[in-house]
Amino acid sequence: MKAVIYEKYGPPDVLHLKDVEKPVLLDDEVLIRVHAVSVNAYDWHLMRATPFLVRLMGTGLFNPKPTIPGVDIAGRVEAVGRAVKHFQPGDEVFGAVARNSGGFAEYAAASERGLVLKPANLSFEQAAAVPMAGITALQGLRDAGQIQPGQKVLINGASGGVGTFAVQLARYFGAEVTAVCSTDNMEMVRYLGAEYVIDYSKEDFTQNGKQYDLILAVNGYRPLSAYRNALTSEGSYVMVGGTNSQIFQAMLLGPFMSNRRGRRIGGVSAKRSRKDLLILKELLETGKIIPVIDRYFPFKRAIDAMRYIDAGHASGKVVVTVTTIAQSGK
Repeated sequence: MKAVIYEKYGPPDVLHLKDVEKPVLLDDEVLIRVHAVSVNAYDWHLMRATPFLVRLMGTGLFNPKPTIPGVDIAGRVEAVGRAVKHFQPGDEVFGAVARNSGGFAEYAAASERGLVLKPANLSFEQAAAVPMAGITALQGLRDAGQIQPGQKVLINGASGGVGTFAVQLARYFGAEVTAVCSTDNMEMVRYLGAEYVIDYSKEDFTQNGKQYDLILAVNGYRPLSAYRNALTSEGSYVMVGGTNSQIFQAMLLGPFMSNRRGRRIGGVSAKRSRKDLLILKELLETGKIIPVIDRYFPFKRAIDAMRYIDAGHASGKVVVTVTTIAQSGK
């Protein structure tokens, strides 16, 4: 099969198209003919090996093992392992690939636990935009942030992949949502449900005197002390990604800046969960949340999709169409 891979760390130029073997399935895995794959910051961090901690995740300390990027996929089941119970060839599915696979390819392997049936009202491209960003937003708000109805919630980085889902999910949970984004994206986040919108180029929400019960910061480049000042006395700050210094601050200083009955400082790293993916599927089917897609790229321009992410200006998700329905013969 054809796949886009990288064999050394670096910018998108390390990616190249190559003929590789199809994934070999384990008993609990599913082989999927990939129709669409979305690009996540996670893929970018692994390719760039930044922060340095990603090199300790089994990808390789100095040079990576040959890696196909693309965690989030949507497509049709081609074959199933002997222990698979929930899927059969022909099923339309979306979810996360197995650790040794990747979606920038004609075929990918995924654990049965990482997949659900695709919502009928979504295209393959829309479905591929959901898994990691949607689950990160859900787990960040519900689990790490312990969101409650009526709370004042601020989403910093509201126009990105995680942020667009976070705005919608916070509204779904009954919170009053303030979104922080650029001027160009203010109307979009209002449409998604933000009651208040702050243009970060004109106003610093950590200095305007307002406080929030929960702040979800998606790559928010500010020191923890600034966020802490924008929290109520019992508020929570949840970091999603960030710079090397922010991650180390959260790991080393977060517990000391938190206290048992007052403010809580922490982060979230999304855990794959079929249960949470089913929750998102239901919300998508009922129209309570929608995926926001900035740009679509054909497979022959998959490297350009990663370049677009590398530039850092994507609003919502970036999706690559790998196999069209016409091409697959379906």
